[in-house]
Amino acid sequence: MIFDSNYDLKDESETLRLAKGIASHLYPGMNLYLRGELGAGKTTFVRGILRGFGYQDKVKSPTYTLVESYSLEGFTIYHFDLYRFKNETEWDDAGFREHFKNTSICLVEWPEKAGHILPKPDISIELSHRALGRHLRLIAYTALGTECLKAII
Repeated sequence: MIFDSNYDLKDESETLRLAKGIASHLYPGMNLYLRGELGAGKTTFVRGILRGFGYQDKVKSPTYTLVESYSLEGFTIYHFDLYRFKNETEWDDAGFREHFKNTSICLVEWPEKAGHILPKPDISIELSHRALGRHLRLIAYTALGTECLKAII
C-alpha cells in the first residue's frame, strides 16, 4: 500500500461526485478493484467514473453478463462483476485477461472471486454501509494510483 484515504458519503450524489473527480485522473492501463457487500454502491461508483468521462447512457451491473464494455474516445472501459464466480479458474476460462492492456481501464467488482490471478490493482475502492450513507476507502497500490488519489484531495 502506498496511499490510503477515507471518505464518508451521505448519499448517492456524493458517491457519483467523488467518482467523477477520480475519472479525470485515470489513464488507460489502470486497474481499479471495487470491494463491498451487496448494495454498498460499487456499480454506482462505476457509473460516476463513466459520467466523469462523459458517458451518459445507462450503466448496468454486469452480474449476469460478467463484463460490460464502454468504448470511449481512444480507449475502452471494462466493467467486470465476478460475484457469480465459483473459483478463480473461471477468470482464465472466460478469457478476461486479454482486456487488461494499456488501451483500457478495468473496473472489477468482487476481485477476490478471481483469487490471485488478477493483475495488481492501481487503486482498491472499498465501500461499506453506514447508518447514514456509505464509507469509502481508497487505497493506491502503485505510483500511478497514488498520483490519481493525491490529485483529488
